[in-house]
Amino acid sequence: MSRSKLGRVMGLGLVALLWSPWLAACQAPLPEQSPPPGTSVSSRPADSKKVILTTFTVLADMAQNVAGDKAVVESLTKPGTQIHTYEPTPSDIIRAQQADLILDNGLGLERWAQKFYGNLQGVPHITISQGVEIIPLTEGAYANQPNPHAWMSPQNALIYVENIRQALVNIDPNHARTYNQNATAYSEKIKAVDQQLRAVFEQLPPQQRTLVTCEGAFSYLTRDYGLQELYLWAVNSDQNGTPQQVRQVVDAVRAKQVPVVFCESTVSDKSQRQVAQETNSQFGGIFYVDSLTDANGPAPTYLDLLTTNLKTIQQGFQLPIQPPGAKP
Repeated sequence: MSRSKLGRVMGLGLVALLWSPWLAACQAPLPEQSPPPGTSVSSRPADSKKVILTTFTVLADMAQNVAGDKAVVESLTKPGTQIHTYEPTPSDIIRAQQADLILDNGLGLERWAQKFYGNLQGVPHITISQGVEIIPLTEGAYANQPNPHAWMSPQNALIYVENIRQALVNIDPNHARTYNQNATAYSEKIKAVDQQLRAVFEQLPPQQRTLVTCEGAFSYLTRDYGLQELYLWAVNSDQNGTPQQVRQVVDAVRAKQVPVVFCESTVSDKSQRQVAQETNSQFGGIFYVDSLTDANGPAPTYLDLLTTNLKTIQQGFQLPIQPPGAKP
């Protein structure tokens, strides 16, 4: 066993002590946990697949599309998890210590990440939003900080894919050709959805081009397609659905005569339904943003997330399901 690998194994014994805020609450010692077969860095053969851990499900799907069958990709969080307020556990640290690389979104999405990384030894991590033209939040507790939801723009997703490709090639150059080919093919699929979105939004009358959501997660998307954005709260870690937030959106929806409002899957839609009721607008349904669904849900992949949201927009605004110029 090499010195670096031995150090990482020994580091696992220190994880519990380093993560004191959570372990202090534990009444009993942690049970022994074995990593999934083939994922222990110390025991894997030199030619085994690299293990890539991502902070949430959207990034895991993107990375899997680039990695193909040449690497093992896992998400730290499960489908349906609210990433903004997630609190990692000691077992998460053990999983992360077994990884060859961790991919995160950055831009303040994983506010727990700095502390989390501080309890790991020798595991590299890459922020894959690097290169995105940042849109700052304009209100709430995190005003003037970056809006973290850059992946909601297909154009930004292409930047994510390129950063993932570079990261995988750097840690696993033997499979660079596969990663390069997969990234190119996946990017073409994202570009196709981008064109679908553009065709749909072009059907909206200018006076209706306002997207009303619960969280301000669509700033990058609305910028790219020439829409206005209106939301109840800026990020899900803010106060959600206060009377003042509801009143402001009610007044704006009335003034703009917006016909439909939406919410997201990881938060309660109660406040937005109240907006719809008070303004006589329609509640158009649920968007997927911070998490994918499981395999049986409507958004098990990132591309499904985009196209499911697209269909929700079409139905909410009562637009033709088949946009002009789209292939049947």
